[in-house]
Amino acid sequence: MKLMFSIALFLLLSCCTIKASDIKIESTPPPSVDGIIQTEAQQTVSLVCTLQSGIHDNKELVWLRNGAMVNLMDGNKENRSHVCISPVIYNDEGATFTCHLKSNASNKASVTLNVTYHPDLSGSEKMTLEEEESLVLSCNMRANPVVTSVIWKLNGSIVDLTTGGFVVTSDGIYSKLRVNKVERSLHEGLYQCTATSPIYGERSKTIQVTVTEKTMKFPLMPMIAGLVVVFLTAILAIVSRWSKIRQCCK
Repeated sequence: MKLMFSIALFLLLSCCTIKASDIKIESTPPPSVDGIIQTEAQQTVSLVCTLQSGIHDNKELVWLRNGAMVNLMDGNKENRSHVCISPVIYNDEGATFTCHLKSNASNKASVTLNVTYHPDLSGSEKMTLEEEESLVLSCNMRANPVVTSVIWKLNGSIVDLTTGGFVVTSDGIYSKLRVNKVERSLHEGLYQCTATSPIYGERSKTIQVTVTEKTMKFPLMPMIAGLVVVFLTAILAIVSRWSKIRQCCK
C-alpha cells in the first residue's frame, strides 16, 4: 500500500514539474505580483525573458504581443531575450507580452501593461464658416483613467444647451459640439473644451470660430456651358456678318 502511494506521489510530482514554467520575465519598471506593469505614455518599458532551468533540446525563445509574434534579432533568442517598448503609447494599454519556448508554447510567462495617459488637448485652432453652415467642434477626451468631465465654453461662459441650437455628443473618445445652422450673433467667438482627469487634472484647447456673411453660390458648370454657347453664338454672328459684307462688296 505504501509502495503504491509512493509511486502515485512520484508520478504527481513529476507531472507538476513538467508543467511548471521554466520561463521568467523581469521588467523595468517591475511588475506587480499578478504580472501588471504600471507605466505612462511616452515612457520606456524593458522586458527580459530568461530560461531558468530544466533540460531543453531547443532553448530558443519566442515573444508574443497580444498573440502576435514579435520579430527578434539573431542573438536575442536563446536562453535570454530582451524586448524594449519605447516610447509607450496609449495603444499599448492592456497589451499582454508573452514569452515561451519555441519547442513548447505551454512553457511560458506573461505580463500586461497598464498605461496611464492624459487627454490629448492643448493649443488653439481657428475656423471660419459662413452663416447657415453647420458647425462641428471636436474634443479628444480619450484618457486612462477615463476623464471625469468635459466642459464646453463660449467666450468664457459654459455653453447653454437649451438655447442657440447647441448639441453635445460623446462616443467615449471624442466629445463633439454641433450647431446645424450657425448665426453670427449667437455662435461666433472663442470656444474652449476642458477635460478633467482624476490624476492629470484639467487639459484644454481653444477654437476661434469666425462666422462670415452668406455668399451667393453660382453653379460653375452651367455657367461655363452658358458662356461657351454665348461665345460660339457671337463667333457665328460675326462670321455671318462678314460673309454678307463680302457679298455686298463684290
